[in-house]
Amino acid sequence: MSNDWIVDYLQPRLTRNGPEHLSRQLYRQLRELIRLRRLAGGSALPASRALAQTLRLGRNTVLSAYDQLAAEGYLESRHGSGTYVCDAFGDAAPQPAQADALPRQLSLRGQALANASRLPARKLGAFVPGQPELELFPHKQWQQCLSRRQRSAPLAWLHYQHQGGLPELRAILSRYLHLTRSVRCQPEQVVIVPGAQSVLTLLAQLLAEPGDTAWIEEPGYTGAQAAMLAAGLRCQAIRVDEQGLRPDPAADPPRLIYATPAHQYPTGAVMSLPRRLELLAQARRHDSWIVEDDYDGEFCYASAPLAALQSLDQDGRVIYVGTFSKVMFPGLKLAYLVLPPELVDPYRRCQARLQGEGSYLQQAAVADFIEQGHFARHIRHMRELYQRRQQLLRHAVEQCLGSALPLHGGDAGMHLLAELPDGFDEWELQAEAAERQLWLRPLARHFLDTPYRNGLVLGYAGIADHAMRPAVQQLADLLETRLK
Repeated sequence: MSNDWIVDYLQPRLTRNGPEHLSRQLYRQLRELIRLRRLAGGSALPASRALAQTLRLGRNTVLSAYDQLAAEGYLESRHGSGTYVCDAFGDAAPQPAQADALPRQLSLRGQALANASRLPARKLGAFVPGQPELELFPHKQWQQCLSRRQRSAPLAWLHYQHQGGLPELRAILSRYLHLTRSVRCQPEQVVIVPGAQSVLTLLAQLLAEPGDTAWIEEPGYTGAQAAMLAAGLRCQAIRVDEQGLRPDPAADPPRLIYATPAHQYPTGAVMSLPRRLELLAQARRHDSWIVEDDYDGEFCYASAPLAALQSLDQDGRVIYVGTFSKVMFPGLKLAYLVLPPELVDPYRRCQARLQGEGSYLQQAAVADFIEQGHFARHIRHMRELYQRRQQLLRHAVEQCLGSALPLHGGDAGMHLLAELPDGFDEWELQAEAAERQLWLRPLARHFLDTPYRNGLVLGYAGIADHAMRPAVQQLADLLETRLK
């Protein structure tokens, strides 16, 4: 059979002066013909010289495409005979997908994890929770720290790392946490990690068996729910009240307890001292680990930042987690944890193997940023700014909505919880708000079980002062008919 049809097929499909090299285009077109069995096994291809002349290509271009196809097992060269299609696919034509075929499905654990990991289509606009003020970050000082470290970075920082983080930064964080949060630790207990979410996932895998129980705050942080589900744990919702997580004596004994004592997410409750002691007693009784997520504890307005739960721990059961995402910027992807001594080495080794360590150049720049005082000044500045913006939000809500939208929380953090009437459709409101460039977080999203209260999580830290009143007015316009 003549090979003229191959030339006729290829000629209009090769784009000259395009971004993709002609040899690559030729390789792709021939590979597709073979894969679809239009070039059956045993078929002879045109000689490279003849094909090059007919297509007005360099012979090396054709040889390069042939060689690549031969290396991948599509073609074979027969000495003295030519180039032939290998019989890799057999003679059967490709079968179309059956209309009634069952769709491919995730595992049951995968389905639960995907449901717990739903992401917003967009995360811009007013009221995004946890969004820090980025325009006022001291970018110049940060860039200077980065540039100086870049010029003097040792070659070792370019290799894979398994130390648990730059020793210099670990020592600085050990001192900082002791002075600001009363955390009791040695530098060797501090591990630098590529984001707080990765910490929760790895801790759940290291410290619990599939099927073990994890206590999760209800309502609570969805990232913690996803991390526990990813490790195969059975999440049990433990309600929170105005004093934070409320341990339930009737609940199943937990292997892990996830808590946000300094500023419960999303209700904003600050865990009282009696409740903290009760939680530690429960952990001792059940031989449990407590993961203390101190995600935005630096921003405390009623008093100085509270001492960490870890500072009360006498049994080495509390694992303290902190992050730079809120106090610096989310794109840094840098967090840290303080581990009991016996967990440091296994966690460090597993992190190096499963997740890898973050950039030591960035860690060195963060160390300089802290040591030179930029970090503390920025936190003080943001604490004052966020407190003012919270007051602006409260004042605007009172002016626009009166008492129709009660606000809860506010002693710390970067968001408030707005209370909505029972039966309110938070999801419909979220969809309508998005059309007005408002980002509303339904409280229902934070429940494992059936939601028992309605509300909105309103972030205020990233809203410019002049934009607060207009944003609240838009929210009021959306709520006006619904709250009557």
